[in-house]
Amino acid sequence: MNTAITIKNSTAIAIGGFDGMHIGHQHLFAELGEHGTIVVIETGYANLTPKHERENFSHYPLMYIELDTVRHLGGEEFIALLKEKFPLLKKIVVGYDFHFGKNRKYSFEDLRTLFDGEVVVVDEVTHHGDSVHSHKIRAKLQIGDIKGANAFLGHNYTIRGKRISGQGIGKKELVATINLECEGFLVPKEGVYATLTRIDEEEHYHPSVSFIGHRVTTDGSFAIESHVLDGAVVCEKKASISFVAFVRQNEKFETLYALKDAIKKDISKASKELNFLQL
Repeated sequence: MNTAITIKNSTAIAIGGFDGMHIGHQHLFAELGEHGTIVVIETGYANLTPKHERENFSHYPLMYIELDTVRHLGGEEFIALLKEKFPLLKKIVVGYDFHFGKNRKYSFEDLRTLFDGEVVVVDEVTHHGDSVHSHKIRAKLQIGDIKGANAFLGHNYTIRGKRISGQGIGKKELVATINLECEGFLVPKEGVYATLTRIDEEEHYHPSVSFIGHRVTTDGSFAIESHVLDGAVVCEKKASISFVAFVRQNEKFETLYALKDAIKKDISKASKELNFLQL
């Protein structure tokens, strides 16, 4: 598929920041129809789905527009820019809190006045009575409420990164882990998690238990590491960690033996959480 041609022929667009591609965002995408494109206004603050990570959560093509290129525009200029990029544009989909143009002075009401096509405004999306927003998902991740964050996202929170060298004591003294550097992602609260880990270009995820935080029992350095539960695997370049549940806080242990015993308990708890999933 030629993405450039597909975007050029789009008749509908959804506009927003779309960090997280959460269930609220998905309600906007559901209004696009067959020939739609997601227009991401890139603020530089996205850390749930940084850069092109959003493309993993929709089948629609995405176009990225830097905020600095449009924040100074008047309303008519903004619409003219959209029509230039989408000459067949007939429908614009936005959220109820969408603002645009210079000093964010324009709302969806102005959009309806300025645009000669259809403007669809999606109302506030809630989950169990709580409105869904990216900042709330960030807050949940920062307190270790993985299940709450995932419910808002509509998918497991996932970070991706390149493999790096670890301390070297895991495989010898504790358990073998894959160590990652995940630039640009919001890292959940320090602790141990039941996770699913995807290795390199594999299509499937392995059940795993992952640690995020400072290695307070050993060298004190910060680490993101995952131990795969279904057998030895080799990670060559990169991996993804998909978070399922919080297992325990980061703790300091007096000996490596005590840490190893805790890891065994972590594995048992994580396995029970993951057994509820269809792997």
